[in-house]
Amino acid sequence: MVLAVRRVFRRPSLRSTDETDRHRPNRRRNARRPPVTPFEAAVILAAGVAAGTINAIVGSGSLITFPTLLAFGYAPFDANVSNTVGLVPGAISGAVGYRRELVGQRARAIRLGIAAAAGGLTGGLLLLAFPGAFEAVVPVLIGVALVLVVVGPRLSRALSAHRHAEADRAWPLTITLFATAIYGGYFGAGQGIVMIALLTIFLPDDIQRLNGLKNVLAVVVNGVAGILFAAVAPVHWDVALLIAGGSIVGGQIGAHVGRRLPAPLLRAAIVCVGLVAEARLIFG
Repeated sequence: MVLAVRRVFRRPSLRSTDETDRHRPNRRRNARRPPVTPFEAAVILAAGVAAGTINAIVGSGSLITFPTLLAFGYAPFDANVSNTVGLVPGAISGAVGYRRELVGQRARAIRLGIAAAAGGLTGGLLLLAFPGAFEAVVPVLIGVALVLVVVGPRLSRALSAHRHAEADRAWPLTITLFATAIYGGYFGAGQGIVMIALLTIFLPDDIQRLNGLKNVLAVVVNGVAGILFAAVAPVHWDVALLIAGGSIVGGQIGAHVGRRLPAPLLRAAIVCVGLVAEARLIFG
């Protein structure tokens, strides 16, 4: 049992064995690379700003920063964990930017945050144990989420007659949020789209308030996974700090822009970003 736990939490070695390569087909045999150049730093910082902005409004900001790191030669596993750690400060920035919309949602955020934390930790552990297993279902998850965003208002109205005032306590939302958080802790691109779709369907509230709640839950998921990765995964801290700095600025920009979008425009923005994310995942 002790040996099994040690295998999960052991920092991945720089030289891969044949067995490791089978589980991490894209992982390079030598994860060392020189420090970022000034050009790379500028691009990664800009990608962090864009990701923080998009995450505060809809989600899927990782589909900007993650491919950027791959383009600069980072191994997929290293890029994933470094990206997750780097986007945590930006998620906090976006949540702070929506603090007015969070008034009166403390109890709801705590209840749902527990499920989000458990899911984020589970997803992080699964990434360390079985990297690559969930990548095939990412386009499916985002596609389903986009359908939910579009039909969410109609479903919400249809459920209103059967929904009580404390719908956030209902087990369907808790279970689906937990599953979404597992995915968020594992990879995370598009988790905001899935979250806002679920919140829109299950909770009778204004979409701006639900977007603020979504940002808080994203902080919990990314924060738990980020702490885990910082402790035991090969985080490239120069990259993580660049993404963090950019995403903090982006989080404030996203909160400023997002809260001023009418509900139909916000839904349209969610769908547009989601379609772009879907296309990039399917076609590369």
